[in-house]
Amino acid sequence: MPAATPWPPREQRSLTDLADPHEIAAPGDPVGAPNETHGTSHVTSTGISNEKLAMWVFLGSECLLFGGLISTFLLYKERTASGPKLHDLFDIGFTSISSFVLLISSLTMVLAVSAIQRGDHRSLRSWLAVTALLGSVFISGQVYEFKEFLNEGMGFTTSPASSAFFTLTGFHGAHVTIGIIMLISTLVLSLRGRITQEKAEAVEIVGLYWHFVDVVWIIVFTVVYLIK
Repeated sequence: MPAATPWPPREQRSLTDLADPHEIAAPGDPVGAPNETHGTSHVTSTGISNEKLAMWVFLGSECLLFGGLISTFLLYKERTASGPKLHDLFDIGFTSISSFVLLISSLTMVLAVSAIQRGDHRSLRSWLAVTALLGSVFISGQVYEFKEFLNEGMGFTTSPASSAFFTLTGFHGAHVTIGIIMLISTLVLSLRGRITQEKAEAVEIVGLYWHFVDVVWIIVFTVVYLIK
């Protein structure tokens, strides 16, 4: 005669427990032990997490946006109407310095990512702050440049060329500003202890965006300021 099954069973799971497959213990694990995959990012068939893939898709769409803006500038850059010519107003030396500052910020972003991957939170916060500061210096230089153009009689509606110029560089400046906000937000989260070594991908995603705006500026600077 088979042995009677003890009642109630020693292990009972609610429907909510069964609804979460991550909470089901794997064979050989202690009863009730959570599966080790719980809380990690979901990985797509490409081997990239959903969050990072979403950022890549977003950056791809941004490439189309900036491609259209650059094409528009190339189409209208000679149509200055009665306003001043763009290259007569450009201060290549000043813009080159601000461009160099932005490029240096890409290096400091790499150092920030490297720091969180090592679990060095102090260095992470330092490099995030430096990157945000360098980005702010670049934006300040762009605002100063825009004011000088306005003083020289070149506004947004002065000519098709000026409209295309302000739209292209203004959109890029807006993207840099968004990047600065992302950097500061990541810094604040780190100070609150919410950015751990296991969550280094969050910093990597911010880094992807920041490197993107840097690369776009190299193209914009070359097309707008260097090619006559």
